Amino acid sequence: MKGSECRLIEYMEGSKKRFIIPVYQRNYDWKTENCKQLYDDLVKVIKNNRRSHFLGSLVSVYEPSGRNTEFLVIDGQQRLTTVSLLFLAMYNLISNGITVPEDASLGKQIYEDFLVDKYQTQDTRIKLKPVKNDQKAFGKLFDSEDEHIRESNLTMNYNYFYDRIQKQEITIDQLFDAICSLEIINITLNNEDNPQLIFESLNSTGLDLSEGDKIRNFILMGLPAKEQDEYYEKYWNRIEECTKYDVSSFVRDYLSVKQLVIPSQKKIYISFKEYVELSLLGVEELLKDLLAYAKRYEILLNGNTKNKALDSCINRLNRLETTVTRPFFLEVLRLNNEGKLDISQVTDIFLITENYLFRRTICDLPTNALNKIFLKLHREIIRYDGTDANYVEKFKYALLSKKEKARFPDDDEFATQFTERQVYQMNSKNKIYILERLENYGTAEDKDVYSHCDDGTYSIEHIMPQHLTPAWVKALGDDYEQIHETWLHRIANLTLTAYNSKYSNSSFAEKKIMKNGFEDSGIRMNTYIAKKEKWTLTELEERNQYLMGRALEIWLTPSTEFKPEEKQLDSYTLDDDANLSGRLIARFSYKNTEQPATSWVEMFQKVLQILYAEDKNVITKLAASKEDNIALHFSMNETDFTKSAEIGDGIYVWTNTSTQSKLSVLSRVFKLYDADPTDLVFYLRDENEGVEDEVGTRYELRRKYWTYALDYIKKTHGEGGSFSNVNPSKENWINGFFGISGFSLCCVANYDSARVELYFGKAKKEDNKKAFDAVILHKDAIENSLGVKLIWNRGDDIKSSKISYQINNVSIENETDWLQMAKFHAHWSKKFYDVIVPYLR
Repeated sequence: MKGSECRLIEYMEGSKKRFIIPVYQRNYDWKTENCKQLYDDLVKVIKNNRRSHFLGSLVSVYEPSGRNTEFLVIDGQQRLTTVSLLFLAMYNLISNGITVPEDASLGKQIYEDFLVDKYQTQDTRIKLKPVKNDQKAFGKLFDSEDEHIRESNLTMNYNYFYDRIQKQEITIDQLFDAICSLEIINITLNNEDNPQLIFESLNSTGLDLSEGDKIRNFILMGLPAKEQDEYYEKYWNRIEECTKYDVSSFVRDYLSVKQLVIPSQKKIYISFKEYVELSLLGVEELLKDLLAYAKRYEILLNGNTKNKALDSCINRLNRLETTVTRPFFLEVLRLNNEGKLDISQVTDIFLITENYLFRRTICDLPTNALNKIFLKLHREIIRYDGTDANYVEKFKYALLSKKEKARFPDDDEFATQFTERQVYQMNSKNKIYILERLENYGTAEDKDVYSHCDDGTYSIEHIMPQHLTPAWVKALGDDYEQIHETWLHRIANLTLTAYNSKYSNSSFAEKKIMKNGFEDSGIRMNTYIAKKEKWTLTELEERNQYLMGRALEIWLTPSTEFKPEEKQLDSYTLDDDANLSGRLIARFSYKNTEQPATSWVEMFQKVLQILYAEDKNVITKLAASKEDNIALHFSMNETDFTKSAEIGDGIYVWTNTSTQSKLSVLSRVFKLYDADPTDLVFYLRDENEGVEDEVGTRYELRRKYWTYALDYIKKTHGEGGSFSNVNPSKENWINGFFGISGFSLCCVANYDSARVELYFGKAKKEDNKKAFDAVILHKDAIENSLGVKLIWNRGDDIKSSKISYQINNVSIENETDWLQMAKFHAHWSKKFYDVIVPYLR
């Protein structure tokens, strides 16, 4: 390897030189802002009288080729191509007579020294040879303007230079002088050098290579030139086309399928190298597999299966930006390629997934759990019986068996949230999706709602307007303020129209009969509205029920009779906000590696030992410090604790703590390690396994109590109240809803107490803390109004927050306490609703 400082024009000058961009290099992707920066620097060179400007390094492999001297450009092609575009713009401006230089020979000098070999034919004269499509676009820039490939990045940057030069910030002669001042480090490699290692170690001053670029170089760079060209054309170029040139995202999903671990965005290339090294795949075998998956990936991007229902579903999912499903869908499409699933079964899987995702969105369940759910879903399905037979039914069972944050919301929860959600305040992609489904589901005469919304033809119309006129106040009656506040943004009051500005705040009668009004609308959902004589609370409630029925039909809950022969253990991740006290652990999994655990203490110790082995520094610092609450759980002195377990090297952790305390410590340690809490999964044993429905179990006891108590609770809250759609539960709690997604009223029945909570459980921790902090500002007023002191639990270590009140010395186990407990739950849940909930609204 030889390296030396030289001027860029010395490197480029010479009619016999050829600059070849190898096929494993990325396409030219400098943007206008990069070109602007270069041109600004050149202007500064002249105006500040600078002698030189360092452009960066150029790394090339010198390859003599007959009468020509070829340089394969390993690094620096972006800068070399950009300067060539600048030279070409200068030459064309001079040759077209638009710009006249002081040096009459400047145009000829630029053309013959830096752009072409004048002794060659038209086809071979251009010295710079970019990659495939870029080469064609670059060549067209030498022809007339109507031949230019306008969509090419090269053409756009050429045009930028062509226009800016004409502004004459500096003369064209000065511009050439400034280019002559550009200096580079010219690194020339010989046959003994390893271009890949050198390439990886370089710090480029241009745009960073994408992870996909590095992967392409890794695969192709070490091959003989002939095989590079062959494999590029046969495989890599097709992979780029299938993935719309976002190879990085595709390979991330490909690795997720292969390794069951989602690589971070910045480590896709590193993860890919590790995968290839471990798999021992040959280059062509690897490229064949990548191309097979890329073709499936293309289906996920474009929906080009020729099955209308499936393609429409894929397009909707793309509109919702549900990329987390792709690793799972890639495996489903693989099974289809292998003849193990037909297209109708694939369609069923996609549609059920769509329903699952949308129900979760409406119920405001966290999205951070979805990555791991779909990452492992295929393996979970296979593990039920070790085969891919009966795949669709096992898939349904897998989704329906999810719990807590991963759950498939049931009809009651979904219907309540769908009709009470402030749909208009959801993000645009979701509310347009809802209205598109309501309009087009179940008909072949569908409308292109998305395109009409994109181009502004359609917009969302509030039937009862956002600003009430006197006519609307009169129509709504005495409770107009409450009706307006409650119903304005709900789905019952929303529709689509192409005439939003004409409707404005007109009365319902005017909106109905005006030209292009509801009676004259071509939109199906407006047919229902047009049949109404007025639009009041009664009509809102009627449409609410109608749309609830439509929603339950469109976003159907699947059903299956499949049950695995072996009972599946309940599972929770460290990220789940679940109380696991009293539950027994059977095993745990960390980063897809399962280990048995006879107790929570054993799991606690093993997980900390794994983390300690990864990086001893974090836990050692905790053991040596007492400045943080979490540090109190660690020590280098075993006698500091009544019960402890050794992590390693004489460091001990306190184990005489509750299960929830152990999980809290792990959560905080995971943050210090920047580890993903969803990577830690607990599999739980059920001490009443197999007898859940037998008389006398805690589940049967809880159902009996809630059946009894709900009569009191529902009566107290009134018809349509928070608990109107709640059914008896086998859990020790039930939730009532009041129209704010993620927040609920919770009644809890224990063996030694009863409790009522206002539960803040949105997906984002900061949303819960913000709402809690807003309410606690009114603590004195709330407690004075209620006449009692409440328990205010912000929950800094967990996502949720709670405000609660409880009574002790009552037990769900004692039926003589049930009346007292039921009246307590009814009275105090209503008091919470009346006194605290208004502060949230």
